[in-house]
Amino acid sequence: MTARVSLSVLVDNNTLIDRYFLGEPGLSILIETGDRRILFDTGYSDAFIRNAETMGIDLLDLDYVVLSHGHLDHTWGLVHLVQKLAGAEIHSLSHKKPVLVAHPYCFYPKPSPPLPNIGSLIPEEEAGRQFSLSLSAKPFWLTPDLVFLGEIPRRFGFEHTAPGKRRIVMPDGQVEQDQLLDDSALACRTPEGLVIITGCSHAGICNITEYAREVCGERRIIDIIGGFHLLKPSPEQMKGTCTYLGDLALKAVHACHCTSLSSKIILAEFCPILETGVGTKIEW
Repeated sequence: MTARVSLSVLVDNNTLIDRYFLGEPGLSILIETGDRRILFDTGYSDAFIRNAETMGIDLLDLDYVVLSHGHLDHTWGLVHLVQKLAGAEIHSLSHKKPVLVAHPYCFYPKPSPPLPNIGSLIPEEEAGRQFSLSLSAKPFWLTPDLVFLGEIPRRFGFEHTAPGKRRIVMPDGQVEQDQLLDDSALACRTPEGLVIITGCSHAGICNITEYAREVCGERRIIDIIGGFHLLKPSPEQMKGTCTYLGDLALKAVHACHCTSLSSKIILAEFCPILETGVGTKIEW
């Protein structure tokens, strides 16, 4: 029997207009399924913790922390989670030591001039001291129905974007163009089909969705939530994305974070775009 899934948006660029939450250019989502609690990304600051407190959500009881990729707007809040867990330890409060799941490249330094590093403030070695690490480029199942997809095959040419100034420092010290191979997502089985939970979709939302179908052995997609990285897409990318998503017969699309208003308006002609922001709660 597939477990019910609930999702709460803790950080996004926008907040629900009738509630007093904090917004920032970042993303953090809490997923609860069965007896498992998964924090997906941590945003840029401690806003996800403060919003969780406002929503009555306990972040000391996490089984997993999953990082979609290493960029600052998804990982810099990790410092504040470490502080919160350390405080619980000092004060003998009940808490868990979560397993941290990410792609092996997630903690590599990511210079992007003029910034010396837009990657995680916590290096892999320190992350290994604070959490139980599970770094995988292959799919990693968190529960029987929820999977971290690992490295996403890049199949749709219209979703390819040049790295520009982005660089990544490899363990041997070599500096390479950053193709953002660490960009990943979650896929969750529900009785009606798959739910895709994505961070920024640098790998391409269509690439992500198609790989999720393959990994999960399920063609039906009922909802996609997260950033689509459609800030200033090329006409080719926008057309290809709209055609692909339109063919999925989605029940809902919660495009947020790095998805521009103009892109949402265009997407709305092809799939049901719903309001999303801090405070959004969804159940399947």
